[in-house]
Amino acid sequence: MTHGIADGYRRFAESEAAGVSQTYFDWAMGVAEDQAVLGLIGALPMIKRQPNLVFAAARFVGAPVGGYAEFRDWLIEHWEVVVPVIMSRSTQTNEAARCAVLLPLLAELDEPLALIEAGASAGLVLYPDRYSYRYTVDGGSTASLHPADGPSPVEIPCTIDAPSLPTSIPRIAWRAGVDLNPIDVADADQLAWLETLAWPEHAERRERLHRAAEIVASDPPHLVAGDIIDRIPELVAQAPADSHVVVFHSAVLVYLTEERRNVFVDLVRSMDDVTWISNEGAGVLPFITEKVDAETRGRTILARDGEPIALVGPHGQSFRRLRTR
Repeated sequence: MTHGIADGYRRFAESEAAGVSQTYFDWAMGVAEDQAVLGLIGALPMIKRQPNLVFAAARFVGAPVGGYAEFRDWLIEHWEVVVPVIMSRSTQTNEAARCAVLLPLLAELDEPLALIEAGASAGLVLYPDRYSYRYTVDGGSTASLHPADGPSPVEIPCTIDAPSLPTSIPRIAWRAGVDLNPIDVADADQLAWLETLAWPEHAERRERLHRAAEIVASDPPHLVAGDIIDRIPELVAQAPADSHVVVFHSAVLVYLTEERRNVFVDLVRSMDDVTWISNEGAGVLPFITEKVDAETRGRTILARDGEPIALVGPHGQSFRRLRTR
């Protein structure tokens, strides 16, 4: 059993953490070779074994950020304190910067938009019209976009290929989301968990989280608790009649079984006049991945209505349009 867990932690280190978080790279590679720690993780339910959750839970209750040896000793000693956090929390990473890679697709749609997010967490990605963007295009030039009422306290940097550069921010008429456990950013404990989900070296992400949380807290989105398959249809029905409905998700379907993913895909594809935007890791939706003629190298696949459009940074840091086959 631990062999499969070790492979998962090694993949996480090499595909996601390498060059992004040296701490998580070291921890994941260390776990992959550590039978004692693998045994502890192996006793958890399968859905609770992912590196992001285990590492964040440990940090949430005081794990030191340093080399693997120090982390290992602390984790083994405090495992009984870490487990309840793992069991009661989930990886609800809510990265507002993902709006930067959604914007090129949203800007191509007829306005006004009604945004519905599956796996919305606190709903920070439901506010692409409230953030400013600084795109670095091919050749090193930069271009900025701002909300209609002026620059936002949240500025999101992103590299992008020149043809994909958006020139406007679409008007959002309505925004809603579904999550098994919606997060209220006005709750200090819940906000602290979101902060911990940002990887150790990513101070800029944590600062952006707090600035985005202030925007969301001042005008909370309509978030409902429940299963995305059960609740998405009712939100689609509630969207304003004159709006272009967009159902989207980022790094969410990976947590569903293959059967449930297929049910969700069939659901969104059956909805008339709804645009479906997915942002998931390679392999999560094989029928999309097989159309991609490029190496993902840790990037996620951004697709519209089942057709891959771009490879993007998992935290919204880059957008590269694809040629499909």
